Amino acid sequence: MNIDISRAAAILRDGDGFLILTHRRPDGDTLGSAAALCSALRRLGKRAVLCPNSGITEKYAPFVSEYIGDDTSEYTIPVSVDIAGENLFPLGWQGHVELAIDHHPSNSGFASETLLWPDKAACGEIVLELIDLLCGGITSKEADLLYIAVSTDCGCFQYANTRADTFRSAAKLLESGADIQRLNKLLFRSVSPARLRLEGMIYSTLRSYRDNAINIAVITAEMIQKSGADGSDMDDIAALPGRIAGNVVSVTIKERTDGTSKVSLRSTDALDSSAICAIFGGGGHKMAAGCEMSCPPEEAAEKLLREIERAMG
Repeated sequence: MNIDISRAAAILRDGDGFLILTHRRPDGDTLGSAAALCSALRRLGKRAVLCPNSGITEKYAPFVSEYIGDDTSEYTIPVSVDIAGENLFPLGWQGHVELAIDHHPSNSGFASETLLWPDKAACGEIVLELIDLLCGGITSKEADLLYIAVSTDCGCFQYANTRADTFRSAAKLLESGADIQRLNKLLFRSVSPARLRLEGMIYSTLRSYRDNAINIAVITAEMIQKSGADGSDMDDIAALPGRIAGNVVSVTIKERTDGTSKVSLRSTDALDSSAICAIFGGGGHKMAAGCEMSCPPEEAAEKLLREIERAMG
């Protein structure tokens, strides 16, 4: 059942013992939003922890480690943040979610109650307003966490999901003490040598179709091994093939260790990425979506290209 923000605040204000869930392969939005919410709930005197998530990378671990619970058995109210479907629950967790806070239009409605604002660029924008309602404002640490959430989900305010409200949220976070100079350097202007090597491999094997309107990058397990890249080097990797002039839709296919494929689509508003991914059991936003395919990357590329060509007519 979809609810408004007042009802979501009441659930958090009246309850205690919150287990906050972040999605599988967590990004800056799910982690920053969840940690900021956890901090705010603790300021209200509530017991709250983040559910352990094995996918947290070295980049984000320093920001969220203090909120992660070791023994979560006493936390009985599961709250999900930035999770669109049950298939994205963190590895090792199963159960029913009482409250979902999300901005994905493809949210499956798995929770008892859902605060869903699909017009927001990031879940962090929703959590910012929710904390304001609960606490009357945010701390500088929460501002840092929510800046991580908002800025990473809109590509440092470069993606098409960026709106006037996104900038207003960022301004509020800056006014509340977010250290944007330090965070922008860490998040957007600093990469490892391994990431640079991997980018070179990706660009050298990029496939382009329809005069560069469709661009597909395949990242094999061998490329990852040769580059020396790890999970921390994969942030925003899906944005790379879309940089070519004339791009309408870009596809990034990452080979998993078991030979299956993780797919990310990015597109202009001329194509519905979520609809393409839904064909393969995924979803997301119109211009940014993903799915998992139980086939090798080359086969996945052929299937995706076929569906994209069909959608483009």
